[in-house]
Amino acid sequence: MRRGVLWDSSAILALLDADDADHEIASGTALRIASEERPSFITNYIEAEAHALLLRKLGRSLALEWLLRGGLPVIRVLPREEERAKEILSRYGDKDWSLCDAISFAVIETRKVPAAFSFDRHFHQYGRFEVLGFNLSSVSSRPQRGKSRRKH
Repeated sequence: MRRGVLWDSSAILALLDADDADHEIASGTALRIASEERPSFITNYIEAEAHALLLRKLGRSLALEWLLRGGLPVIRVLPREEERAKEILSRYGDKDWSLCDAISFAVIETRKVPAAFSFDRHFHQYGRFEVLGFNLSSVSSRPQRGKSRRKH
């Protein structure tokens, strides 16, 4: 997957939520990925995480519609990638990365994926691949990741 892009749940939320602080950047980044015809995918872990996030932020209807018609191929995480994720978490014990984050890092490493589309600072912290959409200079000025400006 030399040109592939793993999409994170933060990018999916930003793209679907017009009130998200990163919506415009997400839209532009998604268009660029499509115009470059870069293969895009999510893992089964990101699928579950994104569904939960969309359910909480945008409601049942949209979450279900995305789950059934999301359009991104879902790859199953291999047991060796799950083990590698645990190694990553052990090695970087000072970070508050989730298991899902670490699994994404492991998948990117083992499958040689050059980029992730994410607004999650954890992807930038790991630093072993390109993070599309993420802008380090705007991290402190935007709401906490996963929170849109919309009042629910």
